[in-house]
Amino acid sequence: MSEALPPSPTPSSTPPPLQPHEAATLDFNLVVIVAAMLCFLVCALGLNSTLQCVFRCTRLALTEPVQWAASRRLNSGLKKKDMVALPTSTYSNSGSPSRSSGCAICLADFSDGEKIRVLPKCNHWFHVPCIDKWLLSHSSCPTCRNQLKSNDSLPSVETLITL
Repeated sequence: MSEALPPSPTPSSTPPPLQPHEAATLDFNLVVIVAAMLCFLVCALGLNSTLQCVFRCTRLALTEPVQWAASRRLNSGLKKKDMVALPTSTYSNSGSPSRSSGCAICLADFSDGEKIRVLPKCNHWFHVPCIDKWLLSHSSCPTCRNQLKSNDSLPSVETLITL
């Protein structure tokens, strides 16, 4: 008769348990890898946003160069001599009570005797220092965005093409 053979020993399929210092090293390595991946993701998103902005601006400048240049010049600030030529007056509370009594730039109320500047097209009132600072970098009313420069003061399309 045949005798049953004892089962042969098989290699263990489970790895040996990790020592405490090996487990700590593994945890540290995992944290470093996750941190590196997070940094890479943030950098990739930042680069993506930057490139989209560059491509958008470049495409606009290349496809519509004349209109782009004209709009940039129209939205630039006023010249000092044009700004000083705008009318100024002295605020008096006895005027029309229905008007706003505050500067839309600094949000402070007007006081009797203060110098104010009234914009010609929209008749909005501002403190002279507030609106002068604004108009050096913008050519529109800060309240209604009405343009103070006219298209007539801009160079012609032929001049822009030669630039």
